[in-house]
Amino acid sequence: MIELIGVSKLYGDVTALKDVSLNVERGEILTVLGPNGSGKTTLLKIMGALEHPSQGEVYFDGVRVGADNAGEVRRRVTMVFQGTVLLRGTVRDNVAYGLRLRGVPEDEVDRRVKEALELVGLEALAGRQARDLSGGEKQRLSLARALILGCELLLLDEPTANLDPESLAIIKDVIRRLKERGTTIVLATHNLEQAEELSERLLLLHRGEIVEAGKPDDLFFDQSSEMARFARSENVFTGEVRLVNGVAHVDVGGGLEIRGTFSKEGSVTLHIRPEDIIVSRERMTSSARNNLLGRIVGIEDHDSVVRMKVDVGRVFTVQITRRSLVEMGLNVGQEVYLTFKASSVQLL
Repeated sequence: MIELIGVSKLYGDVTALKDVSLNVERGEILTVLGPNGSGKTTLLKIMGALEHPSQGEVYFDGVRVGADNAGEVRRRVTMVFQGTVLLRGTVRDNVAYGLRLRGVPEDEVDRRVKEALELVGLEALAGRQARDLSGGEKQRLSLARALILGCELLLLDEPTANLDPESLAIIKDVIRRLKERGTTIVLATHNLEQAEELSERLLLLHRGEIVEAGKPDDLFFDQSSEMARFARSENVFTGEVRLVNGVAHVDVGGGLEIRGTFSKEGSVTLHIRPEDIIVSRERMTSSARNNLLGRIVGIEDHDSVVRMKVDVGRVFTVQITRRSLVEMGLNVGQEVYLTFKASSVQLL
């Protein structure tokens, strides 16, 4: 469906993509993995003819994409960005907008809007003002606006980032149902669990280059050094050490200091495993040297376990059981304490 040959993209002196070549097969779900700044969003924009490559060629259904036919490609492709931009008016108005621009009869608009809202679980909120929705509901609304246009290729940029568990489950179900309908989907994410769960094929981007490609089982169970490094990319921080009474105090920016048991001085890179961090509603009394107050900015549900993003000056990923989440009554926006031992801070 899409072929990229030697595609590079430069923004001034910054190289966002470097010599990328790949094929996207019709009807598949392809996930593009990579840390922030690896080029994922730029790659999706080029696939959707929203950006033109600085070098290389892009083909859509065998036809080279250029300035003369980019508009036609955009009508067959829809991209859902991580940051939702909503129109004034109701949820229904937002979903209907694209169809009305295309002159679709109003009875057809009504039918398709109802179908799209049911698919993303927002039918009961059709009359609510769109800007009054929660973050997860807004992301589901953005997806409904894309689905109603009946696109052949759906490009999703971090569609499940910072979502509540209900919205996360709905969006994952929508992706599966679109796959059953034959929609081609390219999904950009940094979430390994979702990539493994939803994808048929993976690409790993690093500094604008494809460093790994293959089926999820092959890449996850026989990890290369690049994939292993990326898998450990959560809770990785770089900072400067000062030693105080034999304890390393590491300034990692954002007003945050992490304490470790190592004695190395100078610039270091740290890693704290998500499962080594204790989450509590109240400050804990313990011997652990790291006790940080932050705010929950994202929750990702993975059946019996939940992974949360907590901003304490820098964003940490923590892992708790679903039971603990329910018992503590945790949700996005709430303040929590993160506690972990100095011995849990590992040097990379």
